[in-house]
Amino acid sequence: MSTTAIQPVPFGRRLKRLMADRPLIPLIILLVILVVVLQFLRPGIVNERWLANTVKFAIPLAILAGCQTMTMLTGGIDLSVGTVATMSAFIMATQVVNHDPAVAILIALVPAVLIGLVNGIGVGVFRVHPLIMTLGTSLIGTGCLQVYQRTVIASGAKIPPFLAWLGTGLTYGVPNALLLFVPIAILIVFALNRTGFGRLLYAVGDNEGAARLSGVRYWQVITALYVISSVLAGITGLLYIGLIKAPSLSLAEPLVLPSVAAAVIGGTSIFGGRGGYTGTIIGALILTVLTTLLTILQMPEGARRILFGLIVLFVTAAYLRIIEDR
Repeated sequence: MSTTAIQPVPFGRRLKRLMADRPLIPLIILLVILVVVLQFLRPGIVNERWLANTVKFAIPLAILAGCQTMTMLTGGIDLSVGTVATMSAFIMATQVVNHDPAVAILIALVPAVLIGLVNGIGVGVFRVHPLIMTLGTSLIGTGCLQVYQRTVIASGAKIPPFLAWLGTGLTYGVPNALLLFVPIAILIVFALNRTGFGRLLYAVGDNEGAARLSGVRYWQVITALYVISSVLAGITGLLYIGLIKAPSLSLAEPLVLPSVAAAVIGGTSIFGGRGGYTGTIIGALILTVLTTLLTILQMPEGARRILFGLIVLFVTAAYLRIIEDR
């Protein structure tokens, strides 16, 4: 009677299988490792105050990364979210001087809707590549904002108290920004997993041709997607200026590349059809902790951008390898 020895599964293959079947587990492990390293380098830094500050700064990044997650599910990308967030914040801060805060917010969100509409029509109707389309509208928006800034330079700017409360305030040690973020996160997760619109995003990204043959109106899906993305970016700008408390012409621009990195780290494929928002949230937390770690190590901003770019390339290559091996 012969027996066949059971060959152990190599660690690399088990890791790939874990990343494919349970992508959130490696992300959580990585987040914990970064926190442990941070505590080791600066003993005592990990406390309730640090946790609250980390969450406060991770929330704007997570919302912008949510915009990237939804657009990447269709095989696209939205490089205009930083400009939209900056425009909404700057316009609100300058309009609130002469208008009620609610009116100023509505005025500030108008450019966000318009840019999202132009992006959607350009990508969905005229078939312009999302990278080119959103980069173009971003540059146009930046130019318009510079012209607008000259017209209001004498009136000044101010931050409404409730936005400062929302951006920086704590209630029993919990960031007030969660009052805005939690409903948005639940809405995005629900929309992607439980609604027809979410299924259409996955279908378009997975196989656009098959989706069209199934009766999907591609241009309508894409237009709605980019309008939603821009509105969320505008809301992010309003929250972010409450956190930073200093309107500028480049307020949220530094968040664009990290928002893409957070979505990729969270498991969303840049080629479309695969991913989710839960992993993106963890990705935003990972990048926020990593930023703190790099600050302690006194790494310059240029080196951080290089690192974020390398993270995107490495994680994308890793996920592609997993897909090929499955």
